[in-house]
Amino acid sequence: MSHGRNAFPYFVVFLFLTLFAAFSFAGVSVSSPTNGATVGTSVHYVATASSSCAKGVAGVGIYTADDHLVHVDNGNKLDETITLSPGTYTTTVQEWDNCGGTSKVQIKINVTSTAYALPANARTFNNLQAASGWHGYALLPPDYPLCTWCSPSGPETTWSWSKGISSPSLSGNATKTTIGGNKVYSDAFWNNKLIGDFSTQGLHDDSKTLIPSLHNFVYDVWFYGNNLEVSEALEFDLNQFMPGKGFIWGHECRIKGGHEWDIWDNVNEHWIKTGIPCRPVSGKWNHLVLRVQRTSDDKVLFKTIELNGNVATLNHKEGNRAKPGWYGVTINYQIDGDNHQTPYTVYLDKFKFSYW
Repeated sequence: MSHGRNAFPYFVVFLFLTLFAAFSFAGVSVSSPTNGATVGTSVHYVATASSSCAKGVAGVGIYTADDHLVHVDNGNKLDETITLSPGTYTTTVQEWDNCGGTSKVQIKINVTSTAYALPANARTFNNLQAASGWHGYALLPPDYPLCTWCSPSGPETTWSWSKGISSPSLSGNATKTTIGGNKVYSDAFWNNKLIGDFSTQGLHDDSKTLIPSLHNFVYDVWFYGNNLEVSEALEFDLNQFMPGKGFIWGHECRIKGGHEWDIWDNVNEHWIKTGIPCRPVSGKWNHLVLRVQRTSDDKVLFKTIELNGNVATLNHKEGNRAKPGWYGVTINYQIDGDNHQTPYTVYLDKFKFSYW
């Protein structure tokens, strides 16, 4: 009898170890959105899963509420944008492996409307990627002035701007932009003077009253590339000029340069690191919305950066800087070469610019 009593605990341990061995160790890591983030209605989920199961991970899915599975990607990676109504959500990213194991991570998010409200007096330029007036230039290191003698065919920098692209496209009328050449770290830059003395859109403001009245701007564009990771950086800028005053809202998404947003110091003319991640996705359309303001005391205010539904609030001010004495509102777009000047292509679509 005593032998039987002593054997029972060993049997329990053996059974526990047998059952424990039948289960695999699993984990899931979510890089987007971050827990507690404020995001737009288009929410970009990126996750990877791992498992000790010899048969691997079967799939990774998104729950927007208990028992409400909205999407599953096969394999151990998840990369999907889902649409949610404004509100607060406790979402779950869960993985399942092929041995019966599973794990999950809860991600709480606050969803706000990305359909930003414009006041009644706001006006918008639509489909600017298809508009006339874009002028391209090369920018050469180390000082990056506009290279007025450079040719789009190179050899230092090659670049192109091709309108009317039907695929890839969201509207059926995208624009294809390219960069290449043999001068490493050189850039391709495009500029369009929308309003003022040199307007390409017929809005010259001859009375010089419109431009001084403008304080709020929204730069809204979709972009696509198959190999965005070779880009040193993508840059999106808007500018306002009046005699004796210059306002530059420069935004640089350093991709190969560190996956971070920089903004432009308008007075000292250098980039400021924001610490805000910038991770556009290759092979998918990325939606960027920049909101800025010229304050009542003529400061450059960077308000928010929204990329793929993830909204980052800056509320960062810089001073203005004296510029040539002309009236104008302009927009810029730039793609930067890396240490090999690796050629790459970026498509633009549904490009809007609002002002009031």
